[in-house]
Amino acid sequence: MPAVPTTCPLCEATCGLLVTIDDDDGTVVDIRGDPDDVLSRGFICPKGVAVKGLHTDPDRLRTPMVRWGGMLREATWTEAYEEIALRLPALRERHGPDCIALFSGVAAGHALGPLLYTDALVAALGTRNVFSAASLNSRPRHVVSGLLYGNPFTTPVPDIERSDFVVMIGANPVVSNGSMLTAPDLRTKLRALRRRGGRIVVVDPRRTESADGADEHLRVRPGTDALVLMAMLNVLLTEGLVDLGELAGIVDGVDGVAAIADGITPERVERRTEVDAGSIRRITREFARADAGVVYGRIGASTTSFATATTWLIDVLNILTGNLDKPGGAMFPQPGHGGLPNSPRRGVPPEPFTLDGPRSRVSRRPILCGELPAAALAEEIDTPGFGQVRGLITIAGNPARSVPNSKRLHAALSSLDLMISVDTYLNETSALADIVLPVPSILERPHYDLLLYNYACRNVANYSPPVLPLPVGMHPEWETIARLTLIAAGGSPDGVEEFDDRLAAALAVREGLPLEQIGEGLRGPERLLDILLQSGEYGLTLEHLQLSPNGLELGELEPRLPEALLTADRRIHLAPPEFVAEAHRARGLLSAPAGEGLLLVGRRHLRSNNSWLHNLSAMASGARRCTLQVNEEDAYRLGLRNGGRALVTSAAGRLVASVEITDEVLPGVVSLPHGWGHDEPQARMRVAAERPGVNVNLLTDDADIDPLTGNAVFNGVRVTVVAHAGDAPDEEQPMPDRRLGFERRRTPRGPGGIGPESFGPA
Repeated sequence: MPAVPTTCPLCEATCGLLVTIDDDDGTVVDIRGDPDDVLSRGFICPKGVAVKGLHTDPDRLRTPMVRWGGMLREATWTEAYEEIALRLPALRERHGPDCIALFSGVAAGHALGPLLYTDALVAALGTRNVFSAASLNSRPRHVVSGLLYGNPFTTPVPDIERSDFVVMIGANPVVSNGSMLTAPDLRTKLRALRRRGGRIVVVDPRRTESADGADEHLRVRPGTDALVLMAMLNVLLTEGLVDLGELAGIVDGVDGVAAIADGITPERVERRTEVDAGSIRRITREFARADAGVVYGRIGASTTSFATATTWLIDVLNILTGNLDKPGGAMFPQPGHGGLPNSPRRGVPPEPFTLDGPRSRVSRRPILCGELPAAALAEEIDTPGFGQVRGLITIAGNPARSVPNSKRLHAALSSLDLMISVDTYLNETSALADIVLPVPSILERPHYDLLLYNYACRNVANYSPPVLPLPVGMHPEWETIARLTLIAAGGSPDGVEEFDDRLAAALAVREGLPLEQIGEGLRGPERLLDILLQSGEYGLTLEHLQLSPNGLELGELEPRLPEALLTADRRIHLAPPEFVAEAHRARGLLSAPAGEGLLLVGRRHLRSNNSWLHNLSAMASGARRCTLQVNEEDAYRLGLRNGGRALVTSAAGRLVASVEITDEVLPGVVSLPHGWGHDEPQARMRVAAERPGVNVNLLTDDADIDPLTGNAVFNGVRVTVVAHAGDAPDEEQPMPDRRLGFERRRTPRGPGGIGPESFGPA
């Protein structure tokens, strides 16, 4: 039986898979890691194995569905497109182009079809009401990159394989396999770092799986990361540890960042952050003196009320210690394709990034990178007036569970005049739609990580053709988006070939390539990808990648400054006034009252990926993972029992959750995972419905955002917790096994409370 190499698209790691196919009936027999994959080298996590389950899941949509008589019923493609053609143009004609909104989920960023064709759909709709998951977790990173380096996609990543000192702020890469860091098997890479004498420090309110293997864990009060970073900056400046190194000739504004750290000593922030002042001083000195160090922050840092300030200060520390654009520090990948402008385009002057753009209609939130904040979606639907959203198209997203204030958004989605979903499942969002259009399984479509190779720890390129042929009656995802585009433009959905020719010609002109140079016989995403590969720095073609089924190694990350800068003067202006103002706002935490109640934070799990994998028995089995983690001290004070129930209340709403008592969370902190709450009666996810969990976004508030970027706040949400008398404790419910394949050794602990062998095998 043949084993076909392909790439897993379920998270940012882009691991190589070998899919064994039965010769007789073409079914999937087995999936394992590809030892020859250019990046993952045989590593595979449970999500990769789950690709088989996703492909065979009987709940996966295989035919369109149309709401007739109030019920979603199976329909033909012709019937579905006829319904869209009848309703979409008429709705836009009545209310104007902005009445139609579009939401793209995380999965849309992992698929060629949506990445290459959605912009054309937006242009055809003519709407400014464009939303995506980016403003739920990464918009502060884009804005910091935009103002410092000239483009939101010019993003430095940890050169983890050559670093000797890593400080992680709100990141858990052992579970996430990297976030805005494409680096399969981070646990092994971190073990290697320690074996070569390096150090790992984790700053997090939870003792995460990554903290378990670190040299030191600083348990920080949620939302106060910016104060810790300012204190580190203060130590650098007052102790003469600043050394720009090779950056000295291209960095301005050091005095501006010095002003915001003035007086913010480790001793001054200790009480509010709950991080020991001596530890801050010592770690800062060690980091500054390391040969190659890097500060890395992700979801925990970028989804708080001070996300922009925190993200900016991470880059400031890397720059002031000379670790930006340095091997082992924070470096800029050079992907194999063009298109995403993380490099200056040949012959085209840079277009400096700005925050002085349009604002949303209702609450005047910033529109950045062509998108409104997702936290503004509900208000744009339920607030009357010119430009009110009356229709919505979702592509590979589940905003009913991923966006703050779910109760409000559910009501808003239910009030729409028209909703169209392009999705794999009838989930909590698509179940509310009027028309649902299915997509092929992961194994039935081509793959190349256009977005994620911009964050890769090594420069690579890897194209995977479809493992299995498209089933009879299924449309490719890109064709579905193309047909929606044609309808939105007032035409027939049947003109896909002509539309695709025009799109390819326009892309070739933009990238400066003659069409006759494109690979013969290519169409659809493969043709567009070939154009982007040829316009990239390496001059690749799709044929090159087809001849290298395990991917092409393009080399280690290399210094790219100042050439990679897209700022007007090709310099880094370290202290933009917008960031300085945000840092001063964060300084206000020192004089603000601490507040009552507990602080809610999220968490990841290796067998979950937002709401995608909860309908697979292999991933959902075992101990329940959607639990409210509570510290032992708080549980005793509140009268909570392990396996019992707690009523959790916030400014936005309330829910009842199963309690897990643990020392993994800091006293005063509780934790719930994201992506659960599979209780929508119209959904068709039967395995998920058996273990629905609770929807944490019933507690998060769509009014609580990072003000500069509009990014949603999921961490540091103030809640009250009381024992829920209405439900008896579930004594038979096992609590989760947190080991994830490696042992929590109860060894003597270092200053940070973590034993030195925690990354040892179980």
